[in-house]
Amino acid sequence: MNSVIFRRDVSVYDGAWATAISLLLFCLFRIFKLRFFPPPSPSPSIADSVSHPQIQSIRRPRVVSDEDLKWLIQNLEESKEAAETWEHVIHKTNHRISYSAKRCKPNDGGPMKYLSVTVFEDCSSEMLKDFYMDNDYRKQWDKTVVDHHQLQVDSNTGIEIGRTIKKFPLLTSREYVLAWKLWEGKDNFYCFTKECDHDIVPRQRKYVRVSHFRSGWRIRRVPGRNACEIKMFHQENAGLNVEMAKLAFSKGIWSYVCKMDNAFRNYVAIPHRPHESVLSALALIAKVPSELESQTVDVMGTNGGEKILTHEAKQKKKLMRKPSKKLIAKGLVLVGGAAICLSRGHSALGAKVALAYLLTKLNKRETPLKQQTTQNTII
Repeated sequence: MNSVIFRRDVSVYDGAWATAISLLLFCLFRIFKLRFFPPPSPSPSIADSVSHPQIQSIRRPRVVSDEDLKWLIQNLEESKEAAETWEHVIHKTNHRISYSAKRCKPNDGGPMKYLSVTVFEDCSSEMLKDFYMDNDYRKQWDKTVVDHHQLQVDSNTGIEIGRTIKKFPLLTSREYVLAWKLWEGKDNFYCFTKECDHDIVPRQRKYVRVSHFRSGWRIRRVPGRNACEIKMFHQENAGLNVEMAKLAFSKGIWSYVCKMDNAFRNYVAIPHRPHESVLSALALIAKVPSELESQTVDVMGTNGGEKILTHEAKQKKKLMRKPSKKLIAKGLVLVGGAAICLSRGHSALGAKVALAYLLTKLNKRETPLKQQTTQNTII
Protein backbone atom coordinates (compact mmCIF):
# COMPACT_ATOMS: atom_id res chain seq x y z
CA MET A 1 0.00 0.00 0.00
CA ASN A 2 2.80 2.41 0.89
CA SER A 3 4.59 1.62 -2.39
CA VAL A 4 1.45 2.50 -4.37
CA ILE A 5 1.10 5.82 -2.54
CA PHE A 6 4.81 6.47 -3.08
CA ARG A 7 4.50 5.84 -6.81
CA ARG A 8 1.54 8.21 -7.00
CA ASP A 9 3.48 10.91 -5.14
CA VAL A 10 6.43 10.48 -7.50
CA SER A 11 4.06 10.83 -10.49
CA VAL A 12 2.64 14.04 -9.02
CA TYR A 13 6.11 15.45 -8.32
CA ASP A 14 7.27 14.52 -11.83
CA GLY A 15 4.30 16.31 -13.32
CA ALA A 16 4.90 19.40 -11.19
CA TRP A 17 8.58 19.49 -12.15
CA ALA A 18 7.77 19.05 -15.84
CA THR A 19 5.26 21.90 -15.67
CA ALA A 20 7.72 24.14 -13.83
CA ILE A 21 10.46 23.40 -16.37
CA SER A 22 8.16 24.14 -19.30
CA LEU A 23 7.17 27.48 -17.79
CA LEU A 24 10.81 28.28 -17.03
CA LEU A 25 11.77 27.61 -20.65
CA PHE A 26 9.04 29.92 -21.84
CA CYS A 27 10.12 32.69 -19.45
CA LEU A 28 13.74 32.33 -20.56
CA PHE A 29 12.64 32.60 -24.18
CA ARG A 30 10.75 35.82 -23.41
CA ILE A 31 13.71 37.30 -21.54
CA PHE A 32 16.10 36.37 -24.35
CA LYS A 33 13.82 37.93 -26.95
CA LEU A 34 13.37 41.16 -25.00
CA ARG A 35 17.10 41.36 -24.22
CA PHE A 36 18.46 40.84 -27.72
CA PHE A 37 15.46 41.82 -29.87
CA PRO A 38 13.80 44.74 -28.08
CA PRO A 39 10.62 46.06 -29.73
CA PRO A 40 11.05 49.42 -31.41
CA SER A 41 9.64 52.36 -29.49
CA PRO A 42 7.03 54.45 -31.23
CA SER A 43 8.39 57.69 -32.55
CA PRO A 44 7.27 60.95 -30.89
CA SER A 45 5.55 61.97 -34.12
CA ILE A 46 3.29 58.90 -33.99
CA ALA A 47 2.39 59.45 -30.35
CA ASP A 48 1.68 63.14 -30.94
CA SER A 49 -0.47 62.38 -33.98
CA VAL A 50 -2.55 59.81 -32.11
CA SER A 51 -3.11 62.29 -29.28
CA HIS A 52 -4.50 64.85 -31.74
CA PRO A 53 -6.99 63.15 -34.07
CA GLN A 54 -7.65 64.63 -37.46
CA ILE A 55 -11.18 65.93 -37.82
CA GLN A 56 -11.53 66.20 -41.57
CA SER A 57 -12.67 64.34 -44.64
CA ILE A 58 -11.05 60.93 -45.01
CA ARG A 59 -8.91 61.09 -48.13
CA ARG A 60 -9.63 57.60 -49.38
CA PRO A 61 -12.62 55.69 -50.75
CA ARG A 62 -15.39 55.38 -48.19
CA VAL A 63 -14.18 52.80 -45.72
CA VAL A 64 -17.71 52.10 -44.46
CA SER A 65 -20.73 52.62 -46.71
CA ASP A 66 -24.44 51.85 -46.95
CA GLU A 67 -23.49 48.65 -48.76
CA ASP A 68 -21.83 47.49 -45.54
CA LEU A 69 -25.06 48.25 -43.68
CA LYS A 70 -26.99 46.18 -46.21
CA TRP A 71 -24.52 43.31 -45.76
CA LEU A 72 -24.85 43.60 -41.97
CA ILE A 73 -28.65 43.49 -42.08
CA GLN A 74 -28.54 40.36 -44.23
CA ASN A 75 -26.25 38.64 -41.74
CA LEU A 76 -28.26 39.73 -38.71
CA GLU A 77 -31.44 38.41 -40.29
CA GLU A 78 -29.61 35.21 -41.25
CA SER A 79 -30.83 35.28 -44.83
CA LYS A 80 -27.94 33.00 -45.80
CA GLU A 81 -28.17 30.68 -42.80
CA ALA A 82 -29.71 27.82 -44.78
CA ALA A 83 -26.51 27.41 -46.76
CA GLU A 84 -24.33 27.29 -43.64
CA THR A 85 -24.08 24.95 -40.67
CA TRP A 86 -24.31 26.78 -37.35
CA GLU A 87 -23.16 25.34 -34.03
CA HIS A 88 -24.82 26.33 -30.77
CA VAL A 89 -22.32 27.72 -28.27
CA ILE A 90 -24.12 29.05 -25.21
CA HIS A 91 -27.43 30.20 -23.77
CA LYS A 92 -27.31 31.80 -20.31
CA THR A 93 -29.66 34.05 -18.40
CA ASN A 94 -30.19 35.74 -15.05
CA HIS A 95 -32.64 38.32 -13.73
CA ARG A 96 -30.91 41.24 -15.50
CA ILE A 97 -29.46 39.87 -18.72
CA SER A 98 -29.64 36.95 -21.14
CA TYR A 99 -27.10 35.88 -23.74
CA SER A 100 -27.17 33.39 -26.61
CA ALA A 101 -24.52 32.73 -29.24
CA LYS A 102 -23.77 30.39 -32.11
CA ARG A 103 -20.94 30.11 -34.63
CA CYS A 104 -20.16 28.63 -38.02
CA LYS A 105 -17.21 28.04 -40.29
CA PRO A 106 -17.81 29.98 -43.54
CA ASN A 107 -18.02 28.00 -46.75
CA ASP A 108 -15.43 30.32 -48.28
CA GLY A 109 -12.84 29.34 -45.66
CA GLY A 110 -12.68 32.69 -43.87
CA PRO A 111 -12.48 33.26 -40.10
CA MET A 112 -15.12 31.81 -37.79
CA LYS A 113 -18.41 33.73 -37.73
CA TYR A 114 -20.27 34.44 -34.50
CA LEU A 115 -23.86 35.56 -34.06
CA SER A 116 -25.11 36.56 -30.61
CA VAL A 117 -28.16 38.11 -28.97
CA THR A 118 -27.94 39.92 -25.64
CA VAL A 119 -31.03 41.24 -23.85
CA PHE A 120 -30.64 43.87 -21.11
CA GLU A 121 -33.56 44.29 -18.73
CA ASP A 122 -34.67 47.73 -17.50
CA CYS A 123 -32.86 49.92 -20.01
CA SER A 124 -33.41 52.15 -23.02
CA SER A 125 -31.98 51.70 -26.49
CA GLU A 126 -30.41 55.18 -26.37
CA MET A 127 -28.58 54.38 -23.16
CA LEU A 128 -27.38 51.03 -24.47
CA LYS A 129 -26.12 52.68 -27.67
CA ASP A 130 -24.18 55.30 -25.70
CA PHE A 131 -22.66 52.61 -23.50
CA TYR A 132 -21.44 50.52 -26.43
CA MET A 133 -19.92 53.55 -28.17
CA ASP A 134 -18.17 55.03 -25.11
CA ASN A 135 -14.60 53.82 -25.72
CA ASP A 136 -13.17 55.89 -22.86
CA TYR A 137 -15.46 54.17 -20.39
CA ARG A 138 -14.65 50.78 -21.93
CA LYS A 139 -11.00 51.27 -20.99
CA GLN A 140 -12.12 51.44 -17.35
CA TRP A 141 -14.06 48.20 -17.18
CA ASP A 142 -12.65 46.04 -20.02
CA LYS A 143 -9.21 45.00 -18.77
CA THR A 144 -8.29 43.43 -22.12
CA VAL A 145 -8.19 46.93 -23.64
CA VAL A 146 -4.72 48.36 -23.04
CA ASP A 147 -5.21 51.55 -25.03
CA HIS A 148 -7.60 53.26 -27.41
CA HIS A 149 -7.25 56.46 -29.43
CA GLN A 150 -9.42 58.23 -31.92
CA LEU A 151 -7.42 58.78 -35.12
CA GLN A 152 -9.77 60.56 -37.48
CA VAL A 153 -13.37 61.60 -38.00
CA ASP A 154 -15.00 62.42 -41.30
CA SER A 155 -17.58 65.11 -40.61
CA ASN A 156 -19.14 64.59 -44.05
CA THR A 157 -19.78 60.84 -43.92
CA GLY A 158 -19.85 60.21 -40.16
CA ILE A 159 -17.04 57.64 -40.38
CA GLU A 160 -14.69 57.42 -37.41
CA ILE A 161 -11.30 55.68 -37.34
CA GLY A 162 -9.63 54.53 -34.15
CA ARG A 163 -6.79 52.36 -32.87
CA THR A 164 -7.16 49.87 -30.02
CA ILE A 165 -4.52 47.69 -28.35
CA LYS A 166 -5.76 44.51 -26.66
CA LYS A 167 -3.71 42.13 -24.57
CA PHE A 168 -3.77 38.35 -24.91
CA PRO A 169 -2.22 36.08 -22.23
CA LEU A 170 1.10 34.57 -23.36
CA LEU A 171 0.74 36.21 -26.79
CA THR A 172 1.78 39.43 -28.44
CA SER A 173 -0.74 42.23 -27.97
CA ARG A 174 -3.12 42.72 -30.88
CA GLU A 175 -3.50 46.04 -32.68
CA TYR A 176 -6.88 47.00 -34.14
CA VAL A 177 -7.06 49.88 -36.61
CA LEU A 178 -10.76 50.10 -37.34
CA ALA A 179 -13.31 52.30 -39.05
CA TRP A 180 -16.95 52.44 -38.00
CA LYS A 181 -20.20 54.22 -38.70
CA LEU A 182 -23.62 54.42 -37.01
CA TRP A 183 -27.12 54.55 -38.47
CA GLU A 184 -30.45 55.33 -36.84
CA GLY A 185 -33.59 53.63 -38.10
CA LYS A 186 -37.24 53.93 -37.26
CA ASP A 187 -36.92 52.03 -33.99
CA ASN A 188 -33.35 50.74 -33.95
CA PHE A 189 -29.66 51.62 -34.19
CA TYR A 190 -26.95 50.01 -36.31
CA CYS A 191 -23.18 50.08 -36.12
CA PHE A 192 -20.73 48.47 -38.54
CA THR A 193 -16.96 48.19 -38.00
CA LYS A 194 -14.21 46.93 -40.28
CA GLU A 195 -10.41 46.93 -40.47
CA CYS A 196 -8.53 49.66 -42.30
CA ASP A 197 -5.09 51.28 -42.53
CA HIS A 198 -4.04 54.75 -41.46
CA ASP A 199 -0.88 56.75 -42.09
CA ILE A 200 -0.63 57.87 -38.46
CA VAL A 201 -0.16 54.32 -37.17
CA PRO A 202 2.22 52.27 -39.35
CA ARG A 203 2.68 48.63 -38.43
CA GLN A 204 5.01 47.91 -35.50
CA ARG A 205 6.84 44.73 -34.59
CA LYS A 206 5.67 44.77 -30.99
CA TYR A 207 2.03 44.34 -32.05
CA VAL A 208 0.18 41.92 -34.29
CA ARG A 209 -2.08 43.91 -36.58
CA VAL A 210 -5.50 42.26 -36.97
CA SER A 211 -5.84 41.66 -40.70
CA HIS A 212 -9.55 40.89 -40.98
CA PHE A 213 -12.35 42.39 -38.90
CA ARG A 214 -16.06 42.52 -39.68
CA SER A 215 -18.38 43.32 -36.80
CA GLY A 216 -21.72 45.00 -36.41
CA TRP A 217 -24.77 45.21 -34.20
CA ARG A 218 -28.37 46.30 -34.04
CA ILE A 219 -29.97 47.72 -30.89
CA ARG A 220 -33.73 47.90 -30.43
CA ARG A 221 -36.41 47.63 -27.76
CA VAL A 222 -38.03 44.32 -26.94
CA PRO A 223 -41.79 44.70 -27.61
CA GLY A 224 -43.97 44.52 -24.51
CA ARG A 225 -41.05 44.68 -22.07
CA ASN A 226 -38.83 47.28 -20.46
CA ALA A 227 -35.80 45.70 -22.09
CA CYS A 228 -33.49 46.17 -25.06
CA GLU A 229 -31.83 43.69 -27.38
CA ILE A 230 -28.48 43.96 -29.09
CA LYS A 231 -27.87 41.43 -31.84
CA MET A 232 -24.29 41.19 -33.03
CA PHE A 233 -22.44 39.64 -35.95
CA HIS A 234 -18.69 39.21 -35.49
CA GLN A 235 -15.86 37.82 -37.60
CA GLU A 236 -12.15 38.48 -37.23
CA ASN A 237 -8.70 37.06 -37.74
CA ALA A 238 -6.52 37.85 -34.74
CA GLY A 239 -3.94 35.15 -35.40
CA LEU A 240 -5.15 32.76 -32.69
CA ASN A 241 -5.39 29.00 -32.89
CA VAL A 242 -8.94 28.12 -33.93
CA GLU A 243 -9.62 25.42 -31.33
CA MET A 244 -8.07 27.42 -28.48
CA ALA A 245 -10.12 30.48 -29.44
CA LYS A 246 -13.32 28.42 -29.54
CA LEU A 247 -12.59 26.93 -26.12
CA ALA A 248 -11.73 30.32 -24.62
CA PHE A 249 -14.94 31.84 -25.99
CA SER A 250 -17.16 29.01 -24.77
CA LYS A 251 -15.70 29.01 -21.26
CA GLY A 252 -15.22 32.74 -20.74
CA ILE A 253 -17.91 34.63 -22.61
CA TRP A 254 -20.65 34.42 -19.96
CA SER A 255 -18.34 35.79 -17.29
CA TYR A 256 -17.43 38.62 -19.66
CA VAL A 257 -21.10 39.36 -20.38
CA CYS A 258 -21.91 39.54 -16.67
CA LYS A 259 -18.98 41.89 -16.14
CA MET A 260 -20.22 44.03 -19.03
CA ASP A 261 -23.70 44.12 -17.49
CA ASN A 262 -22.28 45.37 -14.19
CA ALA A 263 -20.38 48.07 -16.06
CA PHE A 264 -23.56 49.05 -17.88
CA ARG A 265 -25.54 49.39 -14.63
CA ASN A 266 -22.78 51.63 -13.25
CA TYR A 267 -22.83 53.61 -16.49
CA VAL A 268 -26.54 54.25 -16.05
CA ALA A 269 -26.14 55.32 -12.42
CA ILE A 270 -23.13 57.60 -12.97
CA PRO A 271 -23.02 60.35 -15.63
CA HIS A 272 -20.46 58.73 -17.94
CA ARG A 273 -21.94 60.19 -21.08
CA PRO A 274 -19.88 60.85 -24.21
CA HIS A 275 -18.82 64.49 -24.37
CA GLU A 276 -20.84 66.34 -26.97
CA SER A 277 -17.87 68.64 -27.63
CA VAL A 278 -15.89 65.67 -29.01
CA LEU A 279 -16.78 64.98 -32.61
CA SER A 280 -17.38 61.27 -33.16
CA ALA A 281 -19.41 58.81 -35.18
CA LEU A 282 -21.99 58.87 -32.38
CA ALA A 283 -22.56 62.59 -32.88
CA LEU A 284 -22.63 62.15 -36.68
CA ILE A 285 -25.10 59.26 -36.75
CA ALA A 286 -26.75 58.83 -40.16
CA LYS A 287 -30.26 57.77 -41.12
CA VAL A 288 -30.91 54.25 -42.38
CA PRO A 289 -31.67 54.49 -46.13
CA SER A 290 -35.36 54.06 -46.85
CA GLU A 291 -34.73 51.08 -49.14
CA LEU A 292 -33.09 49.23 -46.22
CA GLU A 293 -35.76 49.99 -43.62
CA SER A 294 -38.01 47.30 -45.11
CA GLN A 295 -35.26 44.71 -44.62
CA THR A 296 -35.04 45.10 -40.86
CA VAL A 297 -37.57 42.42 -39.90
CA ASP A 298 -35.85 39.93 -37.63
CA VAL A 299 -36.78 36.35 -38.48
CA MET A 300 -35.60 35.24 -35.05
CA GLY A 301 -38.14 37.23 -33.07
CA THR A 302 -37.37 39.06 -29.85
CA ASN A 303 -37.40 36.37 -27.20
CA GLY A 304 -33.90 37.04 -25.91
CA GLY A 305 -32.24 34.96 -28.56
CA GLU A 306 -33.75 31.66 -27.53
CA LYS A 307 -34.45 30.76 -31.15
CA ILE A 308 -30.72 30.67 -31.74
CA LEU A 309 -30.95 27.30 -30.07
CA THR A 310 -32.66 25.51 -32.95
CA HIS A 311 -33.61 21.85 -32.95
CA GLU A 312 -30.51 21.03 -34.97
CA ALA A 313 -28.34 22.98 -32.56
CA LYS A 314 -29.87 21.16 -29.59
CA GLN A 315 -28.95 17.83 -31.16
CA LYS A 316 -25.41 19.04 -31.74
CA LYS A 317 -25.22 20.26 -28.17
CA LYS A 318 -26.10 16.77 -26.93
CA LEU A 319 -23.40 15.28 -29.11
CA MET A 320 -20.91 17.85 -27.85
CA ARG A 321 -21.49 16.63 -24.30
CA LYS A 322 -20.03 13.27 -25.21
CA PRO A 323 -16.29 12.81 -24.62
CA SER A 324 -14.21 13.84 -27.64
CA LYS A 325 -11.11 11.88 -28.61
CA LYS A 326 -9.56 15.10 -29.84
CA LEU A 327 -9.49 16.60 -26.34
CA ILE A 328 -6.29 15.51 -24.62
CA ALA A 329 -6.85 17.57 -21.48
CA LYS A 330 -10.03 18.55 -19.67
CA GLY A 331 -9.51 22.27 -20.17
CA LEU A 332 -7.19 25.18 -20.36
CA VAL A 333 -6.88 27.70 -17.54
CA LEU A 334 -4.91 30.90 -17.33
CA VAL A 335 -3.19 31.31 -13.96
CA GLY A 336 -0.94 34.29 -13.50
CA GLY A 337 -0.45 34.53 -17.24
CA ALA A 338 0.74 30.92 -17.48
CA ALA A 339 -1.18 28.34 -19.52
CA ILE A 340 -1.53 25.06 -17.63
CA CYS A 341 -3.23 22.07 -19.20
CA LEU A 342 -5.19 20.01 -16.71
CA SER A 343 -5.81 16.32 -17.13
CA ARG A 344 -7.92 15.11 -14.24
CA GLY A 345 -6.11 12.48 -12.22
CA HIS A 346 -2.97 12.52 -14.40
CA SER A 347 -0.63 15.33 -13.42
CA ALA A 348 2.29 13.99 -15.44
CA LEU A 349 0.18 13.83 -18.59
CA GLY A 350 -1.02 17.37 -18.00
CA ALA A 351 2.56 18.56 -17.62
CA LYS A 352 3.59 16.89 -20.89
CA VAL A 353 0.68 18.51 -22.70
CA ALA A 354 1.64 21.89 -21.23
CA LEU A 355 5.24 21.41 -22.35
CA ALA A 356 4.17 20.41 -25.85
CA TYR A 357 1.87 23.41 -26.07
CA LEU A 358 4.57 25.85 -24.97
CA LEU A 359 7.13 24.43 -27.37
CA THR A 360 4.60 24.71 -30.19
CA LYS A 361 4.00 28.35 -29.31
CA LEU A 362 7.75 29.04 -29.33
CA ASN A 363 8.09 27.57 -32.80
CA LYS A 364 5.02 29.21 -34.30
CA ARG A 365 5.11 32.53 -32.46
CA GLU A 366 6.43 34.57 -35.37
CA THR A 367 4.54 32.84 -38.19
CA PRO A 368 2.26 35.10 -40.27
CA LEU A 369 -1.45 35.24 -39.67
CA LYS A 370 -3.47 32.54 -41.41
CA GLN A 371 -6.89 32.87 -42.87
CA GLN A 372 -8.20 29.90 -40.94
CA THR A 373 -7.83 31.56 -37.55
CA THR A 374 -10.21 33.39 -35.30
CA GLN A 375 -10.35 34.89 -31.87
CA ASN A 376 -12.16 35.58 -28.85
CA THR A 377 -15.27 37.53 -29.65
CA ILE A 378 -15.55 41.28 -28.87
CA ILE A 379 -18.82 41.99 -27.67
